[in-house]
Amino acid sequence: MPPAEPSAHDPLLEAVRSALSAVQDPEIRRPITDLGMVRSVDVEPRDGGAFVVVGLDLTTPGCPMKETLTRDITAAVAPLDGVRGVRVDLGVMSSEQRAELRTMLRGTDAEPQIPFALPGSLTKVIAVASGKGGVGKSSVTANLAVAMAADGLRVGVVDADIYGFSIPRMLGVDRPPTKVDDMLLPPVAHDVKVVSIGMFVPAGQPVVWRGPMLHRALQQFLADVFWGDLDVLLLDLPPGTGDIAISVAQLLPGSEIVVVTTPQVAAAEVAERAGAVAAQTRQRVVGVVENMSWLEQPDGSRLELFGSGGGRRVAENLTRLTGADVPLLGQVPLDVQLREAGDGGTPVVLSAPDSPGAAALREVARTLASRPRNLAGRSLDLSPVAR
Repeated sequence: MPPAEPSAHDPLLEAVRSALSAVQDPEIRRPITDLGMVRSVDVEPRDGGAFVVVGLDLTTPGCPMKETLTRDITAAVAPLDGVRGVRVDLGVMSSEQRAELRTMLRGTDAEPQIPFALPGSLTKVIAVASGKGGVGKSSVTANLAVAMAADGLRVGVVDADIYGFSIPRMLGVDRPPTKVDDMLLPPVAHDVKVVSIGMFVPAGQPVVWRGPMLHRALQQFLADVFWGDLDVLLLDLPPGTGDIAISVAQLLPGSEIVVVTTPQVAAAEVAERAGAVAAQTRQRVVGVVENMSWLEQPDGSRLELFGSGGGRRVAENLTRLTGADVPLLGQVPLDVQLREAGDGGTPVVLSAPDSPGAAALREVARTLASRPRNLAGRSLDLSPVAR
């Protein structure tokens, strides 16, 4: 006589479902059971134990995370007592399921909004700017993001440098976001959610856009991408004071600015202009990072290849210009390991955490993360009291 089929209250079946509730979608960062992805769970008696078959519905047919999900489900279920084997049967969500998923994630079926511009948003939005290219702004952005994530914060990065995008390379991202109808799920690298125009154009192809298209692209990155609950959103801005800098001020009026410069006088003078734009658009400049400050010699001395004092000069001048304290957040030395890490896709704060460059960047990240959020534009739920 064959063994009886397990009931809905079978202890093993309940244990399997409990184990699945701990498996998260790698992009959405929520349990697959909460997202409606688990279609079925079957426990088949076999060889004195049980063979578990999990039916999983992917968000899209070509979901790049299907192998990861299969591996994570197997790893969660296989160790359970009595399990002799696990199989994951992959399917695809219907259009109705995807619509329900979008509504659940966004909290509404209305047109997407920029969540970071809403009055109740608790996300710190920090735009990393520079006056000119070549000062290491993208490298600073990538390392700040990864350092904050390593400290337990939920972090996202928008590579808003449309013409000179480099964040995908520096974070080791080699695939585009997953598309769920009109919603995009950003790739995750080193626990950081990332989106960049570089994920949508063929390698080597230039982006030839003018102002309105740049504005729309940035708006889509902010509104159409499902970012989830972030503690910090970093934007890597193009160098200079062009369209994107103005669009950031319009789309994210509560955003704050970090200015990156080198010690060189010419670079510092141009960097001040980037900070001046923020003052005109009523954004707060929260600090200056001086990159390529010196090259440490074998005898411990410092060779200041690009001069000295540029970062402090920018900080002092922006303090006078804005009427608020703009500190020099840190000085990052020239570091071969920092450059190699950027080229390799694993930022130096992870690949060589004890290096001088990593130590300086990690300190800047912690200083920024510890600052209170800018309350500009946010409702404080206060009511006047009659006297």
